[in-house]
Amino acid sequence: MNIAIIAHDNKKAELTFFVKTFFHFFTRQDCNLFATGNTGRSVEKMGISNITILQSGPMGGDAQIAALLVEGKIDIVFFFIDPLDSHPHEVDVHMLLRLCNVHNITLATNKATATHIIHSILASNISTSPKIPQS
Repeated sequence: MNIAIIAHDNKKAELTFFVKTFFHFFTRQDCNLFATGNTGRSVEKMGISNITILQSGPMGGDAQIAALLVEGKIDIVFFFIDPLDSHPHEVDVHMLLRLCNVHNITLATNKATATHIIHSILASNISTSPKIPQS
């Protein structure tokens, strides 16, 4: 299961706490994390070694995750978005969200949805996020 984790600056602490809360989930053998720059470094400091750190969002990290997603290498995206602040790379953010919808990728943009996704995976004991076949 390949999971992308991203957070806007004002949401990094919330995402880091979320990962810490579900540490057992994010450190499973079948779990590989991909993260944008600063988000990845803050999660890596918790002792998570199964993480690939890409560029920061404004430097192309969102686009790197989108490319992985299009190649079928991302199953879930946890992108904690700050809806109350403007972002210099807003175009990349929208592109990533659009591609999640185009490719039918499980997407959480806040802690409540992300928590439900993890509980759903743990309850069904599946190793990857279910993908609905394209029609």
